[in-house]
Amino acid sequence: MPRSKPLLVLVLLAVVCHTAFGQSVNGRTDFDNGWKFYLGDNKQAKEAGYNDARWRSLNLPHDWSIEGKFSKDNPAGIGGGALPGGIGWYRKTFTVPQTAQGKQVYIDFDGVYRNSEVWINGHLLGKRPNGYISFRYELTPYLNWGKSNVIAVQVDNADQPNSRWYSGSGIYRNVWLVTKSKIAVAHWGTYVTTPEVSSAQATVKLQTRLRNTTGSSQQVTITSKIVDASGKTITAAGTTSYRLPDTLTTYEQQFTVKQPQLWSVNRPYLYQVVTQVKQNNQVLDTYTTPLGIRYFDFDADKGFSLNGQHLKILGVCDHHDLGCLGAALNTRALERQLEILKGMGCNAIRTSHNPPAPELLDLCDKMGFIVMDEAFDTWEKPKEKYDYHQFFKAWHKRDLEDQLLRDRNHPSVFIWSIGNEIPEQRDSSALRIAADLAHIVHSLDKTRPITTANNNPDTGNKIISSGAIDLVGYNYHHQDYAAFHQRYPGKRFIGTETTSALETRGHYDMPSDSIRRWPERWDQSLKKGNADNTVSAYDNVSAPWGSTHEESWKEIKKYDFLSGMFIWTGFDYLGEPTPYEWPSRSSYFGIIDLAGFPKDIYYMYQSEWTNKPVLHILPHWNWQPGKTVDVWAYYNHADEVELYLNGKSLGVKKKQGEDLHVMWRVKYEPGTLKAVSRKNGKTVLTQTIQTAGKAARIELVADHKVIKADSRDLSFVTVRILDANGNLVPDANNLIHFKVAGNGHIAGMDNGSETSMESFQGNQHSVFNGLGLAVLQAGTAAGTLTLTASADGLPSANVAIKMQK
Repeated sequence: MPRSKPLLVLVLLAVVCHTAFGQSVNGRTDFDNGWKFYLGDNKQAKEAGYNDARWRSLNLPHDWSIEGKFSKDNPAGIGGGALPGGIGWYRKTFTVPQTAQGKQVYIDFDGVYRNSEVWINGHLLGKRPNGYISFRYELTPYLNWGKSNVIAVQVDNADQPNSRWYSGSGIYRNVWLVTKSKIAVAHWGTYVTTPEVSSAQATVKLQTRLRNTTGSSQQVTITSKIVDASGKTITAAGTTSYRLPDTLTTYEQQFTVKQPQLWSVNRPYLYQVVTQVKQNNQVLDTYTTPLGIRYFDFDADKGFSLNGQHLKILGVCDHHDLGCLGAALNTRALERQLEILKGMGCNAIRTSHNPPAPELLDLCDKMGFIVMDEAFDTWEKPKEKYDYHQFFKAWHKRDLEDQLLRDRNHPSVFIWSIGNEIPEQRDSSALRIAADLAHIVHSLDKTRPITTANNNPDTGNKIISSGAIDLVGYNYHHQDYAAFHQRYPGKRFIGTETTSALETRGHYDMPSDSIRRWPERWDQSLKKGNADNTVSAYDNVSAPWGSTHEESWKEIKKYDFLSGMFIWTGFDYLGEPTPYEWPSRSSYFGIIDLAGFPKDIYYMYQSEWTNKPVLHILPHWNWQPGKTVDVWAYYNHADEVELYLNGKSLGVKKKQGEDLHVMWRVKYEPGTLKAVSRKNGKTVLTQTIQTAGKAARIELVADHKVIKADSRDLSFVTVRILDANGNLVPDANNLIHFKVAGNGHIAGMDNGSETSMESFQGNQHSVFNGLGLAVLQAGTAAGTLTLTASADGLPSANVAIKMQK
């Protein structure tokens, strides 16, 4: 369909191809293995001849902070996860074959936290202070061809605090060695747009930047084709001959795709653009760019539409840590998070508050997520003493340009966010800075809207009044959503951050008939840091700036012009345990806990955001005799729910008006609690909860029982403490001892408790409210990996994971 708003409507998007581990694709080779690491400072380590024989050997990605001990005395504070920072050094010795001489060799870092300095054979290549940005250095002039070369990287995360959440420390994303001909597609060198898209055809424009480093003008040909998901060529731009100057030059090609398969959140169809650069019939470079064809619009009155169909953006905000794995990037761990969110009905991710790992965008492309790609948490004014404000003036242009060039071709990226809760919202300097940032974005991509996440979204906000943003982003203020157009006539809305409700999985400590917001009505004893530092799983506790889950969703659901929401947060994250103090060390805001176990509110969203039948009752059914318990039910595809206790009906409940749940107030007696949902008198679903007895056995459940023997793949094993009848014991906290047999290891352990000070490393960890997690990481040899779990007084259990090449 023709586009009427060029700035806000779609683009055909592409992705720089991401190589499989250990393979060379587009000249890129996995450079993660075989590094040496030293925690501490040593200025001699940059020298090629330095003896690192006693240093620790490891593979990247690596986060040294997650290996440390939790302590209230760590300079990052509990906001930074109560884990250590410091300075670390990485070194790698490698050889570039003599036959590669005459090529251009680069090293690509996907992310280093932070203040990295890189040397090759004692020559300083450069420094990047931003801990989230990807960057490249050329190695060619300093290489010893056919002999040993040494890369040395200093990572300085000593100045703390520099983040409001857990950052991690080290080379925590992937590293690549890139070998190119002297004439080749430049770094992040393609840009694909679709100026016209309809169900009948799409016009595709490809810009390709070629770099010629031969020292003289060269004659080359460029051939590009689009292939579909089966590998069939569907259109080609033909062979074009160019006289290539000794410089960086951009060339354009155009395609027509007949009856395109459109990318959507439910069917994320991906094509590929394959570009070849030839000279005298010799292929100099092949560059493959996956792409998705779609169009979208943000309308002031109708909200968001994708491919001409109205769609609510049902999103979450997430930080970059992977729970017990820390900040170290693992593709399978990211995929698991997205699978859990997809099961809830989530269709969007906000990368809070920084450029994400490239792998996250690759997965969102393939799995069908809308992404708000965020650049900065601070501009010139600080939030923490040592945060990015120190570097903003000198580095913001380079960092933002690199983010745009890297990410602008991903079909999952729909929105650029240039700032989160920026202190300059009330300062006239925002007029200058916002305009500057918007100009940088528009210089590289005019196909997506720009927003900022504003915690002061009233008319005094200088960022909004600057005119630099296309979408007015609201952080919280759900009570103002309905009157948005009275405040901002003709403007477009996005809920950049919503809710901030607090829950602890499996813990219930108060009646649910009133909403409580701290500090006005908060039990202050919970803030002192005792072992009961937990909150109810009922949806009735929120931060004073936020809302309950139900409050915000009811507003977003009600009005079409509210294009969507990004809930704070999808997962609990390390750091920022607001409002708690030590010994809390991770957040309570997640719909899913740090270990990846859904909290009860997950099922409210599942009942609202998916078409699958849902019936979920809470809480567990182990209480003191005579206690009055509020029993809630989330459900859909039904008119009513009837609750039974030990076979006796406690009545039928139906949602009234805007209700999102039903409730019974029940005097507890042990036995069986059963809920039955019905539609037109016919049973839809039944859920039963039994009073659990004493812990009797351990159950191990692996999410994947077959994994790749590639040293990267993971199996997430859930540990369940059951009674003799197979019921989960809801208050079990047994200490579990783990043993691993086979070519692999435990990458991390967790239980979802925000107050556990147990290490994520090692071979033992307690369960929390009956559940625990062990993450098994594959080795490099095919075979069987067996995990055995034991606990005092319980028989041991095991699970076998097959590893295959």
